[in-house]
Amino acid sequence: MFGPMHDGALPEPAVERADPARSQGSATLAAARVADGAGAPADDAALPSRGERRESLASLFALPEPSARALESERLFLEPPVVGARDHEPAVPHYNALQRAVIAVRSFLRTRVSIAFLAQGTLAFAVAHFLLFNLSVVRGSSMQPGIHDGDRIVIDPWAYVFGSIERGDVVVLKYPLDPHVDYIKRVIGLPGDEIVIEAGRVWVNGEALDEPYVADEDPLSRLVTRVKPAHYFVLGDNRPRSSDSRDFGQVPEEYVRGRVEVRLWPIDRAGAVR
Repeated sequence: MFGPMHDGALPEPAVERADPARSQGSATLAAARVADGAGAPADDAALPSRGERRESLASLFALPEPSARALESERLFLEPPVVGARDHEPAVPHYNALQRAVIAVRSFLRTRVSIAFLAQGTLAFAVAHFLLFNLSVVRGSSMQPGIHDGDRIVIDPWAYVFGSIERGDVVVLKYPLDPHVDYIKRVIGLPGDEIVIEAGRVWVNGEALDEPYVADEDPLSRLVTRVKPAHYFVLGDNRPRSSDSRDFGQVPEEYVRGRVEVRLWPIDRAGAVR
C-alpha cells in the first residue's frame, strides 16, 4: 500500500577509494611524458597569448611613417607665405654668337614687315580719302582773307548725310542761277532765321553776329529777309567783292554739295578751314 519513504535529504556521494597501485602507475607515466617534452598538447603550445594578439593587430592597422619630403610639402602647403619674401629670379638665357645673330635677323625682319604694313595702311587711307572726299581749287577772292584764289581745298560730301548744316559752316554749293557752277560761301542764316543787314553789320534774330573772319565790311549793304524752309542764307567773307545771297537769293538745301574741311595748298597756310 505505501512504498518506502525518505526525508528529502540528498544522498551522500559515493567516494571512490584510491587504488595505491593504480595511483603509482599514473604518476610514473606523467613523469615520463614530462621528461620526453610531451607534457602539453601541441595545439595549445602554438596559440599566441592575448598580449601577442594585441601587438599583431596594432601592427596590422598602423599607418606608415611619413617621409621627410612629404612633411616638407605639407609644411609648405599649410604655412602662410612670408610677407616681403622675394621669388627666385628666372635664369637669364645665354646665347652664343650665332644664336644672337639669328635673333637680330628675326627682329629686323619683323620690323620691316611692320613698316610695310604701315606704308600699305597709309596708302590705303590716302586712296580712300581721295575717293570719299573731293579736292577742288578756289577761283576768286570772295572768301578772303581766310581762303585765297588758287587755294586747294578738301570738300566733305558726307558731312551733311549724318549731320545738319550749322551757322558759320564754309560750304561749296551750286550757283542757283547756273547749277553747273560751284560757289564757296559761308552759311549765315538757317531756315526760319530773320536776317537784317545794316551798314555792313549782320543781325540774326535780333542779335548782332560776331564775325571775326570778316576783314572788310560793306557799308552800303542793306537787307531784311526771313530764310525759307529748306533754304539757307549765305555770304562771302570779303563782303565788298562777294556775289552771294544778297544778289542771287537763298540757296536750296539740295544745292549744298558739302562742307569745306581742310586747305591742302599752299603749304604755309595748310590746315583746317574755320
